[in-house]
Amino acid sequence: MEQSATLDIESLKITQEQFILASQSLHLQRPGCDAVYPVGLYGWRKRCLYFFLLLLLVTMIVNLALTVWIIKVMNFSVDSLLVLRSEKNVTLNARNNQGQLTGQLTVGPEAVEAQCQRLEVRSRDGGRLLFTADEEEVVMTTEKFTVTGSEGAVFGHSVETPLIQARASEDLKLESPTRTLTMEAPRGVEVSAAKGPLKVSSRKDLQLESTEGEILLDANTIQLGSLPLGVYTASPSQASQEQAVYEVCVCPSGKIYLSPAESSSTCQAMSNICLWS
Repeated sequence: MEQSATLDIESLKITQEQFILASQSLHLQRPGCDAVYPVGLYGWRKRCLYFFLLLLLVTMIVNLALTVWIIKVMNFSVDSLLVLRSEKNVTLNARNNQGQLTGQLTVGPEAVEAQCQRLEVRSRDGGRLLFTADEEEVVMTTEKFTVTGSEGAVFGHSVETPLIQARASEDLKLESPTRTLTMEAPRGVEVSAAKGPLKVSSRKDLQLESTEGEILLDANTIQLGSLPLGVYTASPSQASQEQAVYEVCVCPSGKIYLSPAESSSTCQAMSNICLWS
């Protein structure tokens, strides 16, 4: 027994010695060790990287400072208005998906020009259309259109409206300073004064003409002033003091004159006035 235990211990020592020798032999058989290279950036590469990072940081700071300066100078904020300034003009363009110009607004030193297919002006809430203009017509839908210029409004062609009305407590005047004033209607023209007189005056002739109908003067009193007087005497003023009643005479031309009223008509005796017309 003791001999067998001794043999086992010796065999174990031999085995350990063989393992150590084998390990040393394996270590001795390894080729020469390769050069070890450090991992990372060193030297000038590291300095360049730090320089670029510092340059990027400085650029970001400068951009941020310029952005803040522009916002402050241009007054960009949520609460204040947007102000665009230019020494010549400011132009706003609108384009479609194909890049074609669909609208343009130009604010210049002399005029404001808008180029678009249709121009619309709406109310404050955007629901009501106040003004629209296109190539065919200009429409204003406001309740009142006021022209405050001293010369009024000038229209080169006709104006179509169902009513022309002056302001309250103000007069309405239709005037043509250098030419004629014409009022025409296929179904009639009515001129009335509900609470005051109606005056029609002319520097020269005043003509009332009806081609198919009649001229009707309907009033309690009709006065024809400044009619010529047909008298026997040479002084019409002297005759007017003595004569109080006259008869109305009509010439073939339509001229009306007065003749002193007597027991019988005196128009025939005063017919020489018709020769003057």
